[in-house]
Amino acid sequence: MSGGCRGEIPGSLFSFLPDARIAPAHGRAATFLSRADADRLGRRKFRSSEFWFIGLAIAVGAASGLATVALGSIARGIQHLLFGLPDEQRLSMVASLSPVQLAMLPLGGAVLAGFSWAVRSRKRTLVDAVEANALHGGRMSMTDSLIIAIQTAISNGFGASVGLEAGYAQLGSAAGSAVGLGLGARRADLRILVGAGAGASIAAAFGTPLAGAFYAFEIVIGAYTPAAIAPIVAGSLAGSLVAHAMGAPPYAVEAVNSTLAVRGDHYILYSLLGAICAIIAVALMRAVAAVEWGTRRVGLPSWARPAIGGALMIPIAAWSPQVLSAGHGALGTDLAVGASLQFLAIVLVAKSLASVVSLGFGFRGGLFFASLFLGTLAGHLFAGLVALAAGYQILPSGDAALVGMAAMAVAVIGAPLTMAMLVFEATKSFLLTGAVMAASLIASTIVRETFGYSFSTWRLHLRGETIKSARDVGWVKLLTAGRMMRHEVQEIPADATAAEFRRRYPLGAVSRVVLTDANGDYAGIIPPAIVYAEGVTPETVIGTLARTPLPPLSPQDDIVAIMGKFDVVQADELAVVGNDGVVLGTLSEKFVRKRYAEELEKAQRELFGE
Repeated sequence: MSGGCRGEIPGSLFSFLPDARIAPAHGRAATFLSRADADRLGRRKFRSSEFWFIGLAIAVGAASGLATVALGSIARGIQHLLFGLPDEQRLSMVASLSPVQLAMLPLGGAVLAGFSWAVRSRKRTLVDAVEANALHGGRMSMTDSLIIAIQTAISNGFGASVGLEAGYAQLGSAAGSAVGLGLGARRADLRILVGAGAGASIAAAFGTPLAGAFYAFEIVIGAYTPAAIAPIVAGSLAGSLVAHAMGAPPYAVEAVNSTLAVRGDHYILYSLLGAICAIIAVALMRAVAAVEWGTRRVGLPSWARPAIGGALMIPIAAWSPQVLSAGHGALGTDLAVGASLQFLAIVLVAKSLASVVSLGFGFRGGLFFASLFLGTLAGHLFAGLVALAAGYQILPSGDAALVGMAAMAVAVIGAPLTMAMLVFEATKSFLLTGAVMAASLIASTIVRETFGYSFSTWRLHLRGETIKSARDVGWVKLLTAGRMMRHEVQEIPADATAAEFRRRYPLGAVSRVVLTDANGDYAGIIPPAIVYAEGVTPETVIGTLARTPLPPLSPQDDIVAIMGKFDVVQADELAVVGNDGVVLGTLSEKFVRKRYAEELEKAQRELFGE
């Protein structure tokens, strides 16, 4: 890159370097670099050196770990303040709640609505990490990310049945995006940094670096890319180490009492458990969408929905506070005390209902952490029912709880290797990890075939997006007919004669000519060869020679939609027409497919880090 620019870049990451004079263009070389030149060299170093890029990912991971610890502390602090909890107790471990404590639920909805109104977040769509990497090349707004994190902390802190993972991943991925944008990172590198930040956040929350890394690959990047392995793993390790160094308590998966005894015949039963978890998860995700649609259908204002949802949570929480927050504390408590199967079944239904109400009525948060609790309950319940049917204990309850936890989470977020690594890092058991993989793959397959979305992409689908993963399809949206069309349009009125056409366009001068009607609007396309064909008299009106006008392209049509139209109409060239009917340009099938092939090749090179 050229070093001739002398302006200072605001907020530069290399602003610590001193400014210096630049020698005249024809004089001797400058001894020192200007600040702008140092910025450029620094950016180039991070873009061209894998070692520097890994170091950058480590910095992003460390920052994400700090953000995760801070957000978790804030949410727990709110809970301890509002509900008067002892230092080591979590909200879902409380035996009962007073009416004043239950009133915190609708109050939290009101606070959330007030905050959202203050920042006007309801008037625009806030982009999360999955959408940013899939559609925007990793570009995220730090302001919007802070809004999401605060909304998540309010929702979780006031007791709504939502997890903090949305806030964790949002802050981590936003940190990666901010650093990458500050250094002018390429699109592929920016997506990796976003994944490194999100993965580090999950690693910090669970104390499991490998699970965090696979979360980045499966959820945020959408592919296992060789170029991303080292920076993603390094960032996740950094996030986990920072959280551990700060004394942050990880999500206690090891609280589940596992015997680690897995026999060959257990795999069949665990596969059945995976199928059951998939059915529950699909019902749960559809229920959230149905409640959200219903609240809008009846005309509830957006500012009132969280408070109403909080009020609806009161009778559920009054029966059992275990439904509140993400359920971290309740998970270990239920299994440790050996709760009855009837009680576990009721808690499973109540927690599901609480999550549906919380998310459907507008509380901000995720379903991932809640799905871990639900899956644990489902697994424990399944083991108990199998024992009742067989007359003796076949599946260890602790093992079944871990398998159910993983299968339910996979059904909700769509990340089988993430959950396999989470269980492996918690138990160090290859045998149990194999059972988890079997159940998780069954659950993932059923959800894909019957539902087609994870929870995050399902909500994007409800907003009108077509993405089903974080795989980079943003370039598809960027390659529109308006961007690719040829603006020089050869056109002629449809009522012109063949003689006039021949005078304007000699044979061989152009390949296609656009016809327009009396108002100047699109009326079709005609090849000159038809006008010059034998038997066409000079007085023939050329509009009568053209076949039925081919459907035009819209300037907003993306390249996939364009290729689909070419396949349908079997034409070599189509016109691009604006909303007012005026022809803006033309686009050939040959050029479109060439551009598509170029972008696919570019994406493949980025996949392998070339």
